[in-house]
Amino acid sequence: MSDDERRARLVTRHRLGAATRTDDVVTIADDLVALHSSDPVPVYLSAAARMVTPSLAPLAAALHDERTLLRHHAMRRTLWVFGREHARLAHHAATVDVAAVQRRNLRNQLTAAGITDPDAWYARAADQVLGVLAARGPSTAREVGAALPELAAQQIPIQGGTHPAHSRVLLVLGFEGRVLRGTPTGSWINGQYRWAAASDWVPGGLGEPLERRTAAAGLARAYLRAFGPATRDDLRWWAGWTVATTRAALADVGAVEVGLDGGGTGYLLPGDLDPVPDPGPSVALLPGLDPTTMGWKARDHLLAPGVAAQLFDRNGNGGPAVWVDGRMVGSWVQRPDGEIAVAPLAETETGARARTDVRAGIDAAAGRLRDLLGDTRFSVRFPAPSQPELLAGGAVTGGRR
Repeated sequence: MSDDERRARLVTRHRLGAATRTDDVVTIADDLVALHSSDPVPVYLSAAARMVTPSLAPLAAALHDERTLLRHHAMRRTLWVFGREHARLAHHAATVDVAAVQRRNLRNQLTAAGITDPDAWYARAADQVLGVLAARGPSTAREVGAALPELAAQQIPIQGGTHPAHSRVLLVLGFEGRVLRGTPTGSWINGQYRWAAASDWVPGGLGEPLERRTAAAGLARAYLRAFGPATRDDLRWWAGWTVATTRAALADVGAVEVGLDGGGTGYLLPGDLDPVPDPGPSVALLPGLDPTTMGWKARDHLLAPGVAAQLFDRNGNGGPAVWVDGRMVGSWVQRPDGEIAVAPLAETETGARARTDVRAGIDAAAGRLRDLLGDTRFSVRFPAPSQPELLAGGAVTGGRR
């Protein structure tokens, strides 16, 4: 399968083209498997970039009113936003392993604090915290601590410092799926949330338990539909799995091997081998940590020549990116005055498309983004290396009032 075909699939499956957009934010999240939520802003901007009528309100409603989207830690300890079924798959395929590590860490920390029966201590503390949430409804960690002063007064040693015991209990309960993050404590760009008992926040919480291997196959199936063809290393990195778990998941879904441009083997779902129709031209301004940017370990097929150094930090986190026809060609940033500044574009293979047409598409995307943000100003938690230059006065497109 050629890189051109992979990019055509990406544009279609990830809803980057105008004809593929939808205002159904749950469908958007499901089509990408999940939205990154380590930074709260990209959740909204990732969805808006794929909407017919970009708006913040539908995502807020799905998260906080309808609760058809859930925030939960999963693959690689990352905080994600999932549709309910994908949240269930990810929890049993990935989060349960993370939760086991967190429980073990807490047990060791409690032992270091002189608690002789850490498991019994945690069971009592968890019941206390859940009791507060049942009585009060969604609450901040501070509010839980105020309701449980004795628990809050206990300090747990962590990495040379200490943390109040109730905050650690909330975190472990979150990994276990017994509590979920609810509404933010401030505006939509705020990354602090109220905690809610999972079964109170959404009927059934994260759903019925799944056998781990079954869940892993379900998660691998969702991933390959969105990101295939992907290599085994891509899936292993994205899911945070071992090689053995990754191999088993690929076998369980009957993944089909395909050759990739430049060598190497990718995997597709059976029945998903035919070329996709030409999606046509596409332009999108995607935020940092967008699932499309972060969905593969190996990203050469997505990058225009010479742009990797200006888009990714040393840890591989992708900053805000300009996408043209399924390829990252530059970066963008919001300036303090609301302008959307775009880094000089790399030369792209746009076929018969004139350079002016590409620029017009970027101008239009920047204008939509400016209108969506209005008076809101935000900082990027994982900025692209090119961001300081853009903030200081690099190229600007769109976004002028």
